[in-house]
Amino acid sequence: MNHHKREIKSFFYSQYFSDGLRMTIGIITPALVMMKLGHFDLGLTLSLGALCICTIDGPGPISHKRNAMAAGNGILLAVALITGYARFNVYTLGLEITAFSFLFSMLIVYGNRAASVGTSALMVMIFMMDKAVPPPEVPLFSLTILAGGVWYMIFSLVFFGIRPYRAAQQTLGENVADIARFLRIKADFYLPGIDVDENYRKLVMQQIQVSNHQDAVREILFKSRILVKESTAASRILVLTFIDLVDMFEQIMATHYDYTQIRHKFESTGVLSEIADFLHHVADDLDNIGYAVLANTRPEKLSNLELRLEHLKRRIDTIGADDKETSNLVLKKILINLRDLSKSISNIYKYYHSKASDSLVQNSAKVEYSKFVTHQDYAPHIFWDNITFNSGAFKHALRVSLVCLIGFITAKNVSLGGHSYWVLLTIIVILKPGFSLSKQRNYQRLIGTIAGGAIGILILNFIPGKTAQFIILVALMIGTYSFLRINYIIAVILMTPYVLILFKFLGLGTINVFQERVLDTLIGSGIAFIASYVIFPTWEFQLVQETLKSAINANINYLQKISESIAGKMVELTEYKLARKDVYVNSANLSATFDRMTSEPKSKQKNVKELHKFVVLNHILSSYSANIASALIRSGQKTPHADLLKLVKKSIAVLKEIERKLSGEHITLPTATASTDAVPKPEIQPIPLTADDVLMKDQLGFINKITLDIAKITDTILR
Repeated sequence: MNHHKREIKSFFYSQYFSDGLRMTIGIITPALVMMKLGHFDLGLTLSLGALCICTIDGPGPISHKRNAMAAGNGILLAVALITGYARFNVYTLGLEITAFSFLFSMLIVYGNRAASVGTSALMVMIFMMDKAVPPPEVPLFSLTILAGGVWYMIFSLVFFGIRPYRAAQQTLGENVADIARFLRIKADFYLPGIDVDENYRKLVMQQIQVSNHQDAVREILFKSRILVKESTAASRILVLTFIDLVDMFEQIMATHYDYTQIRHKFESTGVLSEIADFLHHVADDLDNIGYAVLANTRPEKLSNLELRLEHLKRRIDTIGADDKETSNLVLKKILINLRDLSKSISNIYKYYHSKASDSLVQNSAKVEYSKFVTHQDYAPHIFWDNITFNSGAFKHALRVSLVCLIGFITAKNVSLGGHSYWVLLTIIVILKPGFSLSKQRNYQRLIGTIAGGAIGILILNFIPGKTAQFIILVALMIGTYSFLRINYIIAVILMTPYVLILFKFLGLGTINVFQERVLDTLIGSGIAFIASYVIFPTWEFQLVQETLKSAINANINYLQKISESIAGKMVELTEYKLARKDVYVNSANLSATFDRMTSEPKSKQKNVKELHKFVVLNHILSSYSANIASALIRSGQKTPHADLLKLVKKSIAVLKEIERKLSGEHITLPTATASTDAVPKPEIQPIPLTADDVLMKDQLGFINKITLDIAKITDTILR
């Protein structure tokens, strides 16, 4: 019960609820103020401008929000003016819809923030289409919309200025919870009744969440610190928590072994269930920390992890002592990983309960934060370079343009009432660059509209009081904007009744509006669904080769850093962390691509089984690499060893050949028995192997086997 209560509280502390509250206040305030002053129509126009600009107000650094909303307001004024005059002639309006739908959809080449500016512009155009504004009043009406947009921008910036680190805090808290879920899935590998393949599927899907949230924290936290120019106590604790969190995620990735073999070897001892139990306790602590970060309180320790570790150590030592033939070296390596996890948890607790952050901030100074933040290039040539059918963005923009024109013609020729712009609104909301997301949005929009409409009619029939209806309207608005990014179907279910209540306040018939909205949504959904199939469709199998190549390149870079360390070269911590970040981001992208492909029609799902194997093998490869990298970072500069170096270079050579093959070159990939003569033989004197070196040699040998398996799978995929 307490767990469910905490989940509910976490939602109200989250950035999603905060966004919903901010957007609702920003949109509804102009209408309420103007209604009090007796100018409700003016207030609605101001709220329309605020509604369009709020679509740009997504997560990210405040400077990005400011620049994007400022650009959005400039475009908003231009589009409102053009549409205000173009609407007097059906042909000029049709031409504008076609041209603007293409132009603003193409902004996706500059990233999600620019794409949201394009969506805002299209919304203004759609809302202006049916506005009965006489030509002399168009400039004033457009300026009023602009005033609403400027109001929202100022309100949002002030909202963030009051608590500049709150957004980073919320994103970080959610990332902690994501990692806790990842760790629980990881713990299940040690349990005998769990299907390993199915658990891998869950793991790689959860990795997407972790990666997305980590990128969001980097963007908000590090770019905000650069702007603020000083390191406050709050920012220092957030930065240190995030650094330990990323390192902890690596440790979780590094606790990866051949689970089938480990189960076979140690299942009878009972130690594996104890390892899983310990990982669940660590996940509990992570959930506890995540909740405290969200709630802006000091987290209190839940359990004594050190005591549990000592007990686990004694159990592992007993296994080695009782059975001389069974080596417990792998269990000891797992124990080291678990100890590192426990240490990271302890460090995070310390940051919130002592002045440890003052001294420990020195250690984090070695890492150059600016290198971890991606920078979007807005050069004009990027736009022009994408004007080709090889570009997914170009095909998407062309599809949106043609479909919006078809939607406009349909709306003009079918009697839909006074709000036929809903057809176009449905189209721009549903149509996405990939088929799978368009299909998902289509289904969610239809179900949400019908279910939400039924709820709206029930509210209006059984709750006749206007005050009660207004309170419900505000609550539905907050819910709509809170769920918009996390659960679209719930957002639509909440949005439809709030629209119906709003139209009731404006004196329009509820049933008529509901019927019209459902009909328009059906028409828009139908057109969008057919178009995503037949008009320049983009299927994941057409793009997957580039995604595979990026994942392989990232793994090559990571293994090269390991190779340099084994060869005796000092590799900077920042270099390791950048290589690690690249691997995790590209692995998450690969997993997301595979997930989208499984939502596409069966005829478009090419080599799904092989791709799933590739995703799993890629995850295992990056996990073993993280394991070795973690050991090398911990031990410092490595004494060169010829056997270890030969193994890692052989793996790099295999991966490079895979990368060349994915680039279209014809290469004969090596087999498991292939000669290693091509690998340069380092001039290193042989030295005795320590116990750690023996384990590392085994792990590097396994990495070599994994790369050869990836090579075979790649061959099958490319056939």
